[in-house]
Amino acid sequence: MPVDEYFTKMFRGLEEATAPGATDEEKDALAQAFMSEYIGDALAWDTTGITVEDIAIDGPHGPIPLRLYRPEGAIDGAVLWCHGGGFRYGDLDMHEGHVVSIELARRAGVAVASVDYRLAEGEVKYPVPIDDVHAAWEWWCGEHADSGPLGLGGASAGAALALSTALRTRDTGGRAADVLLLAYPFTHYPNPALSPAMSAEMAPLPFRFEAEGVEAMVRNYVGRISDVPADALPGAARLDGLPRTRIVVSEYDDLRASADLLERQLREVGVPVESYLSLGMTHGHLNHSPEVAEVARSLDFFAEGLRA
Repeated sequence: MPVDEYFTKMFRGLEEATAPGATDEEKDALAQAFMSEYIGDALAWDTTGITVEDIAIDGPHGPIPLRLYRPEGAIDGAVLWCHGGGFRYGDLDMHEGHVVSIELARRAGVAVASVDYRLAEGEVKYPVPIDDVHAAWEWWCGEHADSGPLGLGGASAGAALALSTALRTRDTGGRAADVLLLAYPFTHYPNPALSPAMSAEMAPLPFRFEAEGVEAMVRNYVGRISDVPADALPGAARLDGLPRTRIVVSEYDDLRASADLLERQLREVGVPVESYLSLGMTHGHLNHSPEVAEVARSLDFFAEGLRA
């Protein structure tokens, strides 16, 4: 299907909003203002029936902030969730962190911990973000050892961190997740190429993951683009022995090829895996309101995986 009207309208509005800008700085400021209004304030999302609490736990590099979401009544399991942002951006307040956590708690009846891992900037590089997520996972498992199934997941770069944490847990003998929830994961470098047909369909989109941008993202995260450690972009790692996995794929996404390849890799080594193709969606669609139908369907797909 074509790109969803929600995104085509957003692209048109963004172009119009930034047109008056005379410099890159002015255009960036105008773009941020438009996007903030168009997407809406994640912190205004309805939390009825969900208790929200901010805490911090000890980690190997210092305190790790977590935001906890608990549904009222019986809790049937728990999830540790990692927002995206190219390893360099993002926080607990974005839709992909706050709203996704609320909706997973609400739709699946589970407790959710959203982890504010250290971002790759300045001296912070791989494996510090993984260290933070792994420490949060071990703490969360201890808190919910007897509460039902445990899920581990994230979006985009957060999906890579979740998968890397699952690999580390497999190899160190920690508590394994019962299910991995990976939204449009970025797990390979170099990023696999799209098919010619898909590349042609993507051509009209104004915002793309160009090769130069992906290279810069990896260099910022790892510190180099050669000899990239297997668990940094974990599609290069040994993937057997992982928990059953659910993958949400955005239809119009340069990183879709990474998600598709990861599914084939997992299937090849015997990991049970299911994917949901979010029609008409661009990369990062969980960073938008669940009032968008495909955002809601993606969340339902993950919630079903937690109940399975």
